[in-house]
Amino acid sequence: MGLREVVIHAWSWLNYKPIYANDLGMPNRRAFPEAQASWVPAEDEKRLAAYKLLAAYDNNQAAELAAMGGDPDARERREFGDPSTFIDTVMAHVLGREQTITVPGAEHDSDATPTADEAMAARVQELLRKWAKDELLPMRMQQAERKAVSLGDGVYRLAWEPGKMRPTLRVHDPGFYFPVLPEDGDAGEYPTRVHFAWELPEDTKRGLKARIRRITYELDWIRPATASGVDQAGRAVRAPLPVEVPEDAAEGEETPPPLSPGDLYYPATGAIARQYAWNDAPSYVTCYLTDATWELGDIKGPVDVDSLPLGKATFATRGDGEVLDHLDLLIDFMPVVHVPNTVPGAEEHWGQSTLAKILQVFDELAGTDTDSSKASATTGSPFIVIAGGTPGRGASQRVVGPGTVVELPEGGRMDTVNTAPQLAELRNHVHDLQERVAHNARIPAVAMGAGDPSQFASGFALQIALGPLDSLIASMRLARDHKYQLLLKMVQRLFLAGQHPDWAGVTVQPAELAFGAYTPTDKQAVLEQVTAGVDKVFSRQTAVRMLMDAGFPIDDAAEEIERIESRQFEAAKALADATGDSKAVGDFLGLDLNPDPVAPAVILPATGTQGTDPNATVAATDDVEAATTSANTGRGQSGGNTSR
Repeated sequence: MGLREVVIHAWSWLNYKPIYANDLGMPNRRAFPEAQASWVPAEDEKRLAAYKLLAAYDNNQAAELAAMGGDPDARERREFGDPSTFIDTVMAHVLGREQTITVPGAEHDSDATPTADEAMAARVQELLRKWAKDELLPMRMQQAERKAVSLGDGVYRLAWEPGKMRPTLRVHDPGFYFPVLPEDGDAGEYPTRVHFAWELPEDTKRGLKARIRRITYELDWIRPATASGVDQAGRAVRAPLPVEVPEDAAEGEETPPPLSPGDLYYPATGAIARQYAWNDAPSYVTCYLTDATWELGDIKGPVDVDSLPLGKATFATRGDGEVLDHLDLLIDFMPVVHVPNTVPGAEEHWGQSTLAKILQVFDELAGTDTDSSKASATTGSPFIVIAGGTPGRGASQRVVGPGTVVELPEGGRMDTVNTAPQLAELRNHVHDLQERVAHNARIPAVAMGAGDPSQFASGFALQIALGPLDSLIASMRLARDHKYQLLLKMVQRLFLAGQHPDWAGVTVQPAELAFGAYTPTDKQAVLEQVTAGVDKVFSRQTAVRMLMDAGFPIDDAAEEIERIESRQFEAAKALADATGDSKAVGDFLGLDLNPDPVAPAVILPATGTQGTDPNATVAATDDVEAATTSANTGRGQSGGNTSR
């Protein structure tokens, strides 16, 4: 009978929209032609349609998309940017005021000499922060996180750039991201093959037909070395290097395949191993990159993005001449990081948009705004009804404007239709819907900038009101913590693979990306806590971290601690009185103090005959001391009479 099934999946919360799920449960072909392209896998159709529908809400085009689905009244719908404002607010809370790269152990006690591990952590932290500044990491994060919050997913891609001598970071729309997920395993695991694919429209001016471009990263066993070449059809491809037979090879001896520099071949198993700078043991896996383009007319039969025929592809060529046809990147990981907006469900890969649970409320809000706009027109220009018109004439319609004079016969009257109460009720309904959005999304009105802060008697009351927001942001940051740790680990490995001179001898460290505070903070209260508790109940490192979390303009905790300690003159004086060690005082103040000079022994000149006897000086000294003693005794006996 063709009964429709109820299927619950990652995007089934959009099934209430006829344009997204028709009678067969499929998206509208006119509205979402990209999602139903021949090369798009069936399991990705609903995902791509959901991305486009959510992007339409973000850009105030949901009514335009609904009109394509056959809604005759959609064009009259008012959209005032509420979803976009909501997305910006959530993104700002997730990222916080600032983002800081930290490496555990880098902020050590400045009074003590750092250990080798602490020195390495501090070095890696400094290098990563320099890379983040050069690569505009905060801006890239804004781009990716807005995709993640609005669409549910964000994607980063890293690549080593020889000209810049650093890894470059790029953000991709999740609609171009097609991971090959295992069918019998956990979809939350890291995939071993990822495609970035999109259609290129026809360009008649340049004589180009409609095409598909696909960039593929794949983890696979290390194969024999290849080089750029050309096949019989004139296409640029990669071909295996010729096998070189040693001159002293014995008859029947197996010849090893051509290897990349540093690779090891094991004849017993036929495997090739490679020692990476970040691994302790050799690895048998590497990452291959393919950048290919197909003409749509050449794609025949039931194929999708993962099974496009390579025999009809045209491969791109890199700036250094390397053909991107299974090019060995000499790394054992895929430089692709998928960032879900929420913690994916068990055995799930995709995140969920922040608009998911409240999208129907936004539809209701848009409908109420539309009704309010119509009602405001009748309130500003009310209906006027004239009773008692000209005898013998039926009802007529007039236009009444400023300065209009209407003459009525005896007994006639003029009435107006007051729609102001209905308009006020609609506006109250708008406030009710906004409160529903704040409640269901766990974002209080005060966090959206729409509440009255004076209603909170204390900071503790405000903190309680922001409790739902705290749990929401904690869950969203939990979904991101591991992803950004993985991103920073990949950056370190790419620097080592690129053999950057500043990274020589560096060991990969577990770096983290710390998000800043997002709620209002009482800076005066935090400053009082730090002043009262530093060096008593917590250290200076903890105190500076508290000030940074409160929003004080401190860039580097270690440098700030050094500046503070360099001005602790009273503490330095106490240290000098306690130890008498000027070197310890200099280390405490961060100054190079010379040690206190030792006073030399006083040697008085000799009064007698000086010879070569080494005891002459001592004897002369004893004579002077004896004479001095005698003189003092004489003055004491004479009562101070100097005339004698």
